[in-house]
Amino acid sequence: MKILVFSFLLMFAVQVSAQQNVLSGKYSAQELRQLLIPQKEWMPFPHLSDREAWYKADETIMKAYLAKAESYINYEWPAIPATTSLLIERTGERAGYEKISFEKRSVLGTLVLGEVYENKGRFIDAIINGVWSVCEESFWGVSAHLPRTKEYAGLMDVSKPFVDLFSAETATFLSWVDYFVGDKLDQVSPQIRRRIYFEVNNRIFEPLMTKPHGWMKANANGRPPNNWNPWICSNWLNTALLLEKDDIKRTEMVNKILHVLDEFLNPYPEDGGCDEGPGYWGAAAASLYDNLAMLNLATRQAFKYVYDNEKIKNMARFIYRAQIGKEYFIDFADADPKPTMAASMIYRFGKDIRDTAMMQFGAFYRKSEDGTIGRFQYFRNLFELFMQEEYRSVPQALPLPADVWLPGIQVMVARDREGSTKGFFVAAKGGHNDESHNHNDVGNYIVYYDGLPVLIDIGRGTYTRKTFSDQRYEIWNNCSDYHNLPTINGHTQSTGAAFKARDVSYTKNKKFSELELDIVNAYPENTGIDQWQRTIRLNRSKNVEIIDNASLKQPGDFTQHLMTCYPAELKKNGEVVIHYRNENGETKNFIVQYNPSQMKAVIEKIPLVTMEDKGVKDKWGDNIYRINLSGNIHEKNIMKFIIKPE
Repeated sequence: MKILVFSFLLMFAVQVSAQQNVLSGKYSAQELRQLLIPQKEWMPFPHLSDREAWYKADETIMKAYLAKAESYINYEWPAIPATTSLLIERTGERAGYEKISFEKRSVLGTLVLGEVYENKGRFIDAIINGVWSVCEESFWGVSAHLPRTKEYAGLMDVSKPFVDLFSAETATFLSWVDYFVGDKLDQVSPQIRRRIYFEVNNRIFEPLMTKPHGWMKANANGRPPNNWNPWICSNWLNTALLLEKDDIKRTEMVNKILHVLDEFLNPYPEDGGCDEGPGYWGAAAASLYDNLAMLNLATRQAFKYVYDNEKIKNMARFIYRAQIGKEYFIDFADADPKPTMAASMIYRFGKDIRDTAMMQFGAFYRKSEDGTIGRFQYFRNLFELFMQEEYRSVPQALPLPADVWLPGIQVMVARDREGSTKGFFVAAKGGHNDESHNHNDVGNYIVYYDGLPVLIDIGRGTYTRKTFSDQRYEIWNNCSDYHNLPTINGHTQSTGAAFKARDVSYTKNKKFSELELDIVNAYPENTGIDQWQRTIRLNRSKNVEIIDNASLKQPGDFTQHLMTCYPAELKKNGEVVIHYRNENGETKNFIVQYNPSQMKAVIEKIPLVTMEDKGVKDKWGDNIYRINLSGNIHEKNIMKFIIKPE
């Protein structure tokens, strides 16, 4: 079965046009106000005083929170020095600032849960110190998100508050402090809750209601909003529902949030494909679900209809469709090869869309509780507390579909056999070079065997000032010559939406699955290519073939690059061996076969020495090798290489 992308896109365009404004178009502002439970009546989770209700929370998890909270009673709340913020400008480093900021919020959230469980006032002073410390910070976001202008130069202008990811997250932590232990804070001093509302209103509510923020809609180049949109909205919604006592202002904020979320949802592909990858799915489609879950709590399920929307269902299912094996997921662009699974949230999302496979997938990643609340999406912990009896009874399973085709982002996923990690797995992509968290990687592919990597996408390294600047493509692993792609006449792929795949088609049957695409338009015009038709084919239970049919305007040269995380060596002319190692430490060699009359092999170990490389080492170890197959190319050439077990 062969599928041309343009026919799918035409069909999806018709479907998408009929489903605009799924959230904001359902209810008028007046209807929304009537649907929202008033703030003084809303009880998303039991109040601290309702001990009978809290006895129903999972005791194992609550005891783990209590133990962790006890270790924080005497926590010394650190300030964030100005010079730590200035590091983003001076050295490009952002991790030191984020370590202090994220830890403080995690400690505060844990102390609240300790007090909720014990209800003896033992943690209140520590909570007050935490609230005061956070409120006295100049910026609730992170230094990397400050505008890169001389006016800022690494320090916040406190007279011009704006909302980034982590300032919104901070507001969520403070709003749950107010909700759960607000009465106890008032017994100490009424200034504590007043300070919480003052700071949240000044730093979050007012800026979001009066100032445009770039993450709210498509940018000037037409790139749709990314994970920032639903992630920030989920915290904005959470905070508005809990803290804003004026029900008119509260409704106005919720109404605006619905419109902002539709700016994210409307252009999203109907197939649910996340071009940011599985690692960012937990803040993209999953954060959209966080919004839906909170909206339904606040309106007595008035937004439950959204779970019947096919696009929403596909957005949910992306997380298991993009899976390679137990630990690994496809990691194109800035994705992580081993992302953490928010297991109970995945289970809840699967349950709400009535997808048994997703529920079992979420259950597969259940883990024993150690009292760690995580750095973000604090409210997910609260949902988790009241679902454990049901959740622990669900069978654990991984769907592992044999074939997935996501035409919206032009990504193919294929494995040797449905429901099993045994044998080959291949993922490949078309797309363009202005995707969110983009790498220049049109035509890239990865090959795994028995759920473990053979040919890889490096993914992202450590984020620094360079990562999201005009120096982004000075970072080696963002560039096409460090992906499984060719360099042609000395040229690598260029950046921008115009540099994209063309003539894309996908074929599958019992014997093979393949993606065909022409990558000529991903390279600059002066590269001298008329055509570079690439076929990436999984021959089931046999091998993986890469076939490049190239046509140049005049003779030139090329280098085919293959990336691996295992040592490789030239076995003989025409064969490179990759020394693969399975999860038991047993070795198994893979052979890359090529035409020695066309290509000569050189293998290099990539030195990992920069600040950005620390993240590469954390994911892959100091084990990145690049196989370079170089040769000359005439006006027309067909190049093929095969990856197979020795």
